[in-house]
Amino acid sequence: METTLILLKPDTVQRWLIGQIISRFENKGLKIIWMKMMNLSEEIINEHYDFLADKPFFPKIKSYMTSAPVVAMAVSWTNVIKTVRILTWATNPAEALPGSIRWDFALTIDWNVIHASDSEETAQIELKRFFKEWEITNYTKISDETVG
Repeated sequence: METTLILLKPDTVQRWLIGQIISRFENKGLKIIWMKMMNLSEEIINEHYDFLADKPFFPKIKSYMTSAPVVAMAVSWTNVIKTVRILTWATNPAEALPGSIRWDFALTIDWNVIHASDSEETAQIELKRFFKEWEITNYTKISDETVG
């Protein structure tokens, strides 16, 4: 069982798309083990996007990520990282597959509605950034015994 981080970005919140996007993960059978709405601090943004800090567009990212709250989710299941990456697809919605979350909801590469961890290592780092260990819950889904 893997766990990954998903962030529903400010444009998801501002456009009232939270439920529609969460339903994609639930319909796939993924297990949401924690979820919270939060305003991102400059410290978290700087840490989360440190690999982009020297790029000329970094101030635009900071402005975007503080324009409204985000919804942070810890999601768990077998092969969840790969599954979530397929459901979200390319960062640039112009390159996303039809039917993917970014194809259906993202407006531009700058307003791309969602972040998903790209590996187990990244997921572990990102989950610790957004959640305290005691915040993440666990429960048994009815399908855990038959699928998971």
